Amino acid sequence: MSGLDQPHRLIHVQLDEKTFVRRKPEVERERAVAIYDLLEDNYFRPVGDDGGPYALHISLADNRLIFDIRTEAGDPLTQVMLPLSLFRSIVKDYFIVCESYYGAIKHSTPSQIEAIDLGRRGLHNEGSALLRERLADKVDIDLKTARRLFTLVCVLHIRG
Repeated sequence: MSGLDQPHRLIHVQLDEKTFVRRKPEVERERAVAIYDLLEDNYFRPVGDDGGPYALHISLADNRLIFDIRTEAGDPLTQVMLPLSLFRSIVKDYFIVCESYYGAIKHSTPSQIEAIDLGRRGLHNEGSALLRERLADKVDIDLKTARRLFTLVCVLHIRG
């Protein structure tokens, strides 16, 4: 069964843009790529649910990260809420390294860029693992899906 035939997958992902601010082109590109890649290849299954595919709306409210999971038709299925405090430190560190990376691309040697990128990928992996761990008893996701969702969580953290 190909990924597109798999019922345990996301077919729609939306970020709550209530707090939308004008983001840097690099951030917008990362957001767009994460959503595109996520929809192309993902594994997403709410624990105990054998339905699918699913639509996902991700938002921030009351210091919580909210995953509003819906059926393919858009009917509410469940909401998963995680405290933002779980991610604050790693997202902050990730942003710092990303800024260094984007700056390095313009002015540094390839070896310097590679070193910063290693740190960036390491923090991204750490955040993805944390997200996967915290969702484990509520939503089963694979590593690729966790990485792309973590990118979107980071995008939501950018506020004016």
